[in-house]
Parts: sequence; structure tokens; C-alpha cells
Amino acid sequence: MSRTKNELRLPALEVQQGPRRRLYVFAVDGKVVPKFAAVSRIRRAGHDVAGYQRPEVLAHIDEIRSYVESDNPMIPNAVVLAFDKRVRFESALGPTGTYTRPGEIIIPMENGWEEEDKPGFIVDGQQRLAAVREAEVEAFPLCVTAFITDDLKQQTEQFILVNSTKPLPKGLIYELLPNTVARLSSALNKRRFPAELLTLLNRDENSPMKGLIQTPTNPQGVIKDNSILRMLEASLSEGVLYRHKTKEGADVEAMFSLLCAYWGAVRIVFEDAWGKPPKKSRLMHGAGILSMGHVMDWVGDRHRGKRLPTVDIFARDLGPLRDVCRWTDGVWDFGPGQQRKWNELQNTSKDIQLLANHLLVQYKTRVGSAA
Repeated sequence: MSRTKNELRLPALEVQQGPRRRLYVFAVDGKVVPKFAAVSRIRRAGHDVAGYQRPEVLAHIDEIRSYVESDNPMIPNAVVLAFDKRVRFESALGPTGTYTRPGEIIIPMENGWEEEDKPGFIVDGQQRLAAVREAEVEAFPLCVTAFITDDLKQQTEQFILVNSTKPLPKGLIYELLPNTVARLSSALNKRRFPAELLTLLNRDENSPMKGLIQTPTNPQGVIKDNSILRMLEASLSEGVLYRHKTKEGADVEAMFSLLCAYWGAVRIVFEDAWGKPPKKSRLMHGAGILSMGHVMDWVGDRHRGKRLPTVDIFARDLGPLRDVCRWTDGVWDFGPGQQRKWNELQNTSKDIQLLANHLLVQYKTRVGSAA
């Protein structure tokens, strides 16, 4: 390792993957990495997600630090870094391998850099680097695999791909999905579009759910993100949202307008139960969101073939359900021998189906089957 006043030069190996991808493999003292690589923790910049790292886990860091300070430590797992294009690779003279060539990775270094000014970002290995940083050792070299790009989406995609097989909070991955275009696993691809609708519902000024959905960047929300995702997935699969899907894609504007109209009507009809924590309102609970999602599909089907229902139309249809719902107090009457206190409903398939069926019966009884 050599260092001038403004740059760090490290022996490295360039590895070519496919026609356009290049990786750089090198070793560096883990205590030096924070000087040129930032931890880009997930946050919101306006309506967009910026950053992608989870907060440090202190207990895990302490365990790694103790190990680094032990007699004969070894950490074979490579840290993954993303560099912007201020970092460059210079090839050495001499023969090269089929997929590799030796040389030097050259990293600019400046004293007093703010986090956002650093040319590197930690994609994987945050806890290991924090442990080495805190360890009472003079130095501890780590293996690094790096790639160079100015595209934040590529950095985010690599973060998801690296961490999706680990116990990473699912909410974090789901919130990042709308900002990616890479081919991911089928399970993640299935949730990419619902995650996009969820983001619109949580961020758009016209949404009745603005700020109410709990995500990593909106922890004060009262509705669990997974409840919204499951409601959206069910409707996209065979409900009212499915009718706005085509071979060419999906009519996002129509879907969002319908969701805003329906849930805007729910907010009006059940005003006393809206926006409260699930412990105080089962409407904001998973059981309430999912069962009312089924009601959305039934009401939407009643108006099939017509223009998109407005808030007023949805509110008129939902109005007769006001007197039979027990979102915040009282007892649900599901039939002979099936009385349940309002807060006994749980976010289970059995309870959700019980509540959804009850609402459907009450809806058909009060509104009728007239078109």
C-alpha cells in the first residue's frame, strides 16, 4: 500500500464478468476504509429513497470486535464497496489472465471529507468494518471486492442481492424495490410493483394514507407495510386492481386513483377509527386492512364496466357497514356462538377470512346486488 497526499494506491486484481462488468479485488487495512467509504444509511430525500444501509447492530459489532482482538483472528469474507468514478484502476505491465489483469486501484483521499463527499459506499460489511474500527489493534487488513459506478440504482441493486439471503429486515428490501430495475428473484419481482403502489400511497399528497404506513424511513406510521403489501397483492392477483393490468404493463394512474378513492371513502365512513394505532383501532390492524381490501374488490366488482368509482360512490356503498363494524370498541357478532371483542381479532388467515366473510354478508344484505 502506498499513499500520496491526495490518493491511496493499492495492489489490485481486475476481474471481468460478462462484456461490461468489472470487479476489483484488493486488501486494505480496515481502519483506513472509513476515511474513503461512507455508510449510506437508508433515508428519504423528498419522495425518493436515498442510501441503503441498515443501522449498526451494536451487540453484533461487539462480538466481532472481541474476535478481532483475540490471539489468532481471521475474517475471510470480503467487504463489498461501491466506488464512484473518481476511483480508477491502472493496469500493470506484463501478461494477464483470461478474466483478470493485475494493477493498482487508485482512491482519492482528502482530510475532513463529509460522508457524502467520500468516493466509496459500503454495500456489505458494515458491521465488520465498525468492529475493526473500534478494535484495540494497530491494523487489521480485510479483503475487499469493489465495483465502480455513479449509478445509485446499481449500488442499491447490489445491496439487495447481497443481503436478500441474510436476515435483513424485509421492510427495508421492499422499500428499496421501486428504485431498482435489475432482475431479482421471482419472490422479490412479485413484490416490486406492490411496493411501488405502497410508496405512492405513503408519499403522495393526494393519498388518504399519506404518512400512515410504517416503513424503515417512516417508523412513526401506524399501518404495517406488510399488511398494505398483502392487500395490494391480493387485489392485483384477482381483484379490482387486476382489471387495470395489461400485457404491456399496468395502468398505475388508474390503480392509484382507485386506491385513493376507496381508502378515502373508508377514512370518511370510519372517521373515528382512522389513523389510530392498531391497539386502538382494528381498522388500522392487519385484519382490518386485509378484510377491507376484500371489500374494495367486491365494491369495485359491483361497479365493473363503469367509470372509476369516486370517493362519494365508495362512501355511499360503505355507509351501511358503519353500524355493524366494531373497530374501536364493542363486540363483533359473527353469528350464533361467534361473538368476539373488538380487539380480539388477530392478523391470522382464520380471523381475516372470518371478518371478510362477515363484511361481505353485511354488505350484500344492506346494499343489495343491484348494479
